[in-house]
Amino acid sequence: MTGSDKNHFGDELDSFSLEAFSDHKKPSVIGTGSPGGKAKGLIGISKHLTQSFNEKDFEEIDFNIPSLTVILSDVFDTFMAQNQVAAEMLTEQSDDRIAHAFQTYDLPFGVLGDLRAIVDQIHFPLAVRSSSILEDALESPFAGIYATKMIPNNESDPGVRFLKLTEAIKFVYASTFFKAAKDYRKAIGKGLLDEKMAVIIQEVVGRKHGHRYYPDISGVARSFNYYPPSHSKAEDGIVNLALGLGKTIVDGDPSWWFTPKAPKANPPFLGVKEWLKQTQLQFWSVNLGPPPAYDPTNESEYLIRCGLKEAEYDDTLKSVASTYDPRNDRINVGLAEIGPRLVTFAPILVYNLFPLNNLLKHMIKICEQAYHSHVEIEFAITLNPTRLGLLQVRALRATNEETTISEDEFEQKDILLYSDRVLGNGELDSIQHILFVKPKTFLAKHTPQIALDIERINATFIESEQHYILIGFGRWGSSDPWLGTPVSWGQISQAKSIIESTLPEMDKEFSQGSHFFHNITSFGVSYFSVRYNDNTRIDWDWLETQKCISETELVKLVKLDNPLKIKIDGRCGRGVILK
Repeated sequence: MTGSDKNHFGDELDSFSLEAFSDHKKPSVIGTGSPGGKAKGLIGISKHLTQSFNEKDFEEIDFNIPSLTVILSDVFDTFMAQNQVAAEMLTEQSDDRIAHAFQTYDLPFGVLGDLRAIVDQIHFPLAVRSSSILEDALESPFAGIYATKMIPNNESDPGVRFLKLTEAIKFVYASTFFKAAKDYRKAIGKGLLDEKMAVIIQEVVGRKHGHRYYPDISGVARSFNYYPPSHSKAEDGIVNLALGLGKTIVDGDPSWWFTPKAPKANPPFLGVKEWLKQTQLQFWSVNLGPPPAYDPTNESEYLIRCGLKEAEYDDTLKSVASTYDPRNDRINVGLAEIGPRLVTFAPILVYNLFPLNNLLKHMIKICEQAYHSHVEIEFAITLNPTRLGLLQVRALRATNEETTISEDEFEQKDILLYSDRVLGNGELDSIQHILFVKPKTFLAKHTPQIALDIERINATFIESEQHYILIGFGRWGSSDPWLGTPVSWGQISQAKSIIESTLPEMDKEFSQGSHFFHNITSFGVSYFSVRYNDNTRIDWDWLETQKCISETELVKLVKLDNPLKIKIDGRCGRGVILK
């Protein structure tokens, strides 16, 4: 494509140029068609940031959208057509077979020159990210459904760098037809071939530390907090921060959180021991060292997980950590003393190493004005000098509907469960099915099998267009099967209310920065946490007496004579389910 082109939302998009990519100028495109929802958000917000961001207020901070170009969706169509990709293969084959098959296909000749120009001149790591055309819809956010692959792009041979870039693009294309994506589309009424994929090629924000490349801070900020703590309101928002790449947050692993209204307030842990259990202990980085075993179908092929000792060696821990003093049983800001390290971001949030909170509030305000709604943003930061790169902007679905739960409703005998730790808002009185993990046979080692059992039952609800309540142990959607059930959104898509009953060894806070939780809140699904040490309960005895529809060794589906009544007051995070 030569000259300029207009995409489907009317903005002028410049054709790819190496100069624009290198200098953080206006995003450019390769090919024709749609840029997809993710790229659309970045391209659209770039204009508003240029007009609204006051650099004089943050003179010591370099703020920008990292260099990017977008391979538009018509290139995907050409790729599929010229390689004669059969629908039968996309339907019947496993993710691994699809991924390997796509690696044997050729990218359209017309894009190869621009891709080669990138690797000939650019030597920093690149993120190759999905940007599907269905991601535009607020009610179907597709968060975390498709692939992102980071490549080191540091090999001396440009031919090797070019090969790895094309492998990453073909992997993102293949992820369009992975099982989780197909299940998700089916759940929202979309067919196998209804999707088209654009691809973002973007600079990875970070710095080199020996064989590691990563940002000092990654974060996700929301202007609406679905689960506000006692010292704030839902409209005050929430921010999750992590050392290293943002994969820690979107995977739902431990990260630090705070509300912009009270950045110095500590999360409501019960004590220092709980702090030590909940702190981030590892971080992700791009591997700049010896290449790993060849595995082009592995999303994390070029990523490595490191411990806090590596961060301390890299001199990146000092700006984000505190130290536990066991003699006095307290936590001190910084690394001056010997003791266990905790990633608390206190040097920044408490001592204002740089004005992060003010910058985030300013950035969120601009994005809300552009979207006319609450928003979620993803960002990455490097320090000394300070740079903040805006990686993604999404609109958030929030409701102002008021639901009041009287104290009498918490005292009724016909309560299935109640909790004061609930995500969501509103009332629902149409659900007659409950799918639950059987407490007598539950063991953490069984969670992968539990996910498969639930998936099979969920498929029958997709066909019948019905819904159910889901009850289990530990965090749903956990990336660690020992902390909860590792389900994808497509595997539980028909659940309208999800309940986690925590155990001492599975007792984690909600991870609102994760893609899993973004999909839950966007679809209006409620999420109850019934903690083992709270004064709450689940009436397991009653559940066991209900009519069994389907059962495995690990899960059971029952049907009730009458629908349940679900009530959630999102203002205070309380909810009740009445029989």
